[in-house]
Amino acid sequence: MKNELAAWIEQQKHVKATLVVGIAGAQGTGKSTLAQALKASLSDNYSVALLSLDDLYLSQNQRTKLARYIHPLFKTRGVPSTHDVNLGIHVLQQLQGEQGEVLLPRFDKRTDNPKPKALWQRCNTPVDIVLFEGWCLGLEPQRSDALIRPINALEAEEDKGGVWRKQVNHALANEYQTLFQEVDKLIYLKAPSMASVFSWRKQQEQDTFAHQPASTMDDDALHRFLAHYERLTRHGLATMPQTADVVLTLDEQHQCVDSFYRN
Repeated sequence: MKNELAAWIEQQKHVKATLVVGIAGAQGTGKSTLAQALKASLSDNYSVALLSLDDLYLSQNQRTKLARYIHPLFKTRGVPSTHDVNLGIHVLQQLQGEQGEVLLPRFDKRTDNPKPKALWQRCNTPVDIVLFEGWCLGLEPQRSDALIRPINALEAEEDKGGVWRKQVNHALANEYQTLFQEVDKLIYLKAPSMASVFSWRKQQEQDTFAHQPASTMDDDALHRFLAHYERLTRHGLATMPQTADVVLTLDEQHQCVDSFYRN
């Protein structure tokens, strides 16, 4: 899969001097792993930069303000409105147009805050290929009538008026679409089910906090955390295979069982 994708990216390189390739998919599908593998494959012939939507998360203080003034659920990072979209647009445009050094933001999930700028990765530009991965990249907003009924206990009990999900959808329909326009080609990793997403995200949690087991979420906490993502994850599973340039269908063991290339 990796070699086939790398060859496909090379074929797309004629589109522009700096090609931005998005890698989307639910939590735990392996977006970061795939991005690292593609960078290793492509770096022999091209300069490659990596950027993650996760590295654009707002700080705890910024999300606390959103929670206070818009809705308490915005205290948890993840959904549209909890990223610094303008920073993402600025960095992607720098990577495509600058000549010199660009700082790539980095977020520390262990502290739940952006890393200090002194620890951001330095990247020399111009670059040939940008690999930009994120769970909701390329996702279109839902219709307003789809927001009426809650889809899980979190929405039913903690977002009874729909304020949170309406704001998430509003952000997705506006500033996030501007960010997504910076992506030239999009790869989507299609998970087999929400149950698989939970299992894979649980493994990620254990790996992230391997040296701090006390910080690992238990199953109840993880279910609640993923409930924040569930609406758009299900929306992506239903719609992204029709819009992404490449769709890689995964089984429960993370193996690619089918691939579709739109062009």
